[in-house]
Amino acid sequence: MSTLGQTPFVRRRTATAVRLVISLAVTSQWASARAQTTPEDTVLPVVRAAAQAERDKYAVKRTMGATKTELAVLDAPQTITVVTEALIKDLAMQSMADVTRYVPGIGMANGEGNRDSPVFRGSNSASGDFYIDGVRDDVEYYRDLYNVERVEALTGPNAMIFGRGGSGGVINRVTKQADWRKVRAFDLTLGSNQNRRLVADLGQALSDAAAVRVTGMVEDSGGYQRNFSLKRSGVNPTVALHPSRDTTVVLGLEHLEDRRTTDRGVPSLQGRPVDLPVDAFFGDANPDSRPTRLISNALSATLEHDLGSGVHVSNKTRYTDYDKFYQNYNAGAVNVATKQVPISAYNNHQWRKNLFNQTDLTFDIASGSIKHRILAGVELGLQDTDYLRMTGKFANATVTSVNVPLAAPDGPLPVTYVLGGSSSDRDGQSKAKIAGIYMQDQLELSPQWQLIAGLRYDSFKLRYRNHVATGILAPTPSAPAELSSNDHLVSPRVGILFKPEAALSLYANYSVASFPRGGDQLSSLSNVNKGLKPEKFINYEVGGKWEIKPELLATLAIYRLNRTNVAVPNAVTGIVDQLVDGQRTKGVEVGISGDVTRNWHIHGGFAYQDAKLTAKASATALAGATVQNVPKHTLSLWNRYDLTPSLGGGLGLIHRGDSYTSTANAVTLPAYTRIDAALFMALSANYKVQLNVENLTDKKYYALANGDNNITPGSPRAFRASLHGSF
Repeated sequence: MSTLGQTPFVRRRTATAVRLVISLAVTSQWASARAQTTPEDTVLPVVRAAAQAERDKYAVKRTMGATKTELAVLDAPQTITVVTEALIKDLAMQSMADVTRYVPGIGMANGEGNRDSPVFRGSNSASGDFYIDGVRDDVEYYRDLYNVERVEALTGPNAMIFGRGGSGGVINRVTKQADWRKVRAFDLTLGSNQNRRLVADLGQALSDAAAVRVTGMVEDSGGYQRNFSLKRSGVNPTVALHPSRDTTVVLGLEHLEDRRTTDRGVPSLQGRPVDLPVDAFFGDANPDSRPTRLISNALSATLEHDLGSGVHVSNKTRYTDYDKFYQNYNAGAVNVATKQVPISAYNNHQWRKNLFNQTDLTFDIASGSIKHRILAGVELGLQDTDYLRMTGKFANATVTSVNVPLAAPDGPLPVTYVLGGSSSDRDGQSKAKIAGIYMQDQLELSPQWQLIAGLRYDSFKLRYRNHVATGILAPTPSAPAELSSNDHLVSPRVGILFKPEAALSLYANYSVASFPRGGDQLSSLSNVNKGLKPEKFINYEVGGKWEIKPELLATLAIYRLNRTNVAVPNAVTGIVDQLVDGQRTKGVEVGISGDVTRNWHIHGGFAYQDAKLTAKASATALAGATVQNVPKHTLSLWNRYDLTPSLGGGLGLIHRGDSYTSTANAVTLPAYTRIDAALFMALSANYKVQLNVENLTDKKYYALANGDNNITPGSPRAFRASLHGSF
């Protein structure tokens, strides 16, 4: 029997949310008092039909993601792809992997089979470049879309706005919040592999000064992989308050649970994924032996206040408590002679508490004919994390791997999890302290010329302690290894934009982002790298945007992304302490989204990426190698055509070229083309049904990889039938 999630140590966890809870309570009491004492100042926000109509479209005209100020997408000097709620529903999207298929320049890696792991413009896969309403959300889990109004994907370094990381891009989820609209909606989905999912959305104005909204989701589904199950639920209530004409307060709470079985996929053989049925599993197929679990609780508070004369202040606070555990089996390289496969196992438990606060001040000034929109901001953050990783031992806890026949790789495998069984094990804690300041100026030099220039400075202090002597099976904890680093990150951004016509913009953009040595999940600090300079990502981009018609936008971007300060082995000592310019990606991204005609809606994009190592990183990662999980060509195109006001159809195409599963470039992830389709029917003004078919031609393909022997097959043909109701 596996010793699931057991730990030999007692952990202490501190309550860091007290001040935030008090702050939320005080804010709520103050807002309530203001609403009662000054009713003449309260104003019910105007809810226009256009606001709802905007939610039913693929094209988005304006965004705050690129600059933290409201800006026309046409006037943003960088690539922004927005996946709207309408597109999410039309494609029956249920995951971030579904979203990124329709974003040029972004792909997905396997992520150890237990988390979202996007690959931005050829930079390493990351789980820390996710945001919710502009605030960092960087723990390892699968993000749901039940409470999402839209997803904004910004490619290219974005550290000027978002802080550390954001090396090749970021993904920001904009959530549904109370906004004084009356909302009564639900979505019921039933489909192949026992897909069963219900989403509800309820909103109501309580008075001119207060409104509430609750979004919720419950799912109990199977999957096409062996013994796979998914049980998740979430609820996200928000309260909006208008204590005065010029002030809005939004308070939110989210509880999310996600429980599923882990599947690391199949190994490779002779440079290709092993050709087996899509439900083949390597390891113990018993779902109880390979669980993944996330429990997340989040509190959020946003204060918006108009000081008058064009001056606006915004403050956002978000506290999140994550508890993430996963346990899985890992296949090794196939032994061609014996037709056997080594299986190893490990589990990982991460507890993380994030507290972030952002304050932004914006104001407009004029200097002669030049208009300025100034943004000045401060971000403060704390991230406390506990880590526990243990290695699986087989054969009465004597060995860390066991061979299984390739023909039958999924038999019972009794395993005991121990601490210190491999060099990757850890029992540690980290504490990160973040303090950032930034300033940005958006200049309108003339009706044709605009300039955006900004600079951000971040102090990133990390303290890491590991209690275990890795690689040694010690009965008691060893003396903890104390490590610390203090990185100073400078992130400039300059963009210039020329508009020869009102519907056409041409731009050039330069931006820089840095990645601290603590790694994506703040646990990679070592005695060797703690003093090294952070990795740096430098992006040069030129492009154009054309509003072909008011609701149809086409975009083009040509870029070069250089990765510098990459740590490589010293040729004399072999120690990884030499910094070089280690990677370069050159690429082109083309996108289109909106309404071709009144009845024809379209969204898609094409990307060409040439991502290469420019220095030897290891014995298996040589200069000139292609970066893993980066196909040279990708294409996605979705079309919806409404034949009548009550009947429509959809057709989508997804193509990904060949890519490599690792920088060793020894195993190829084959190219594939997948076709999706849908039918839409309005039963009445309030009820609609749709049928989505994923992989219409039942194409066998491999979707994701995390190294040469963790390759995930794509889903065979699958159906989803949905009922959408609003009343």
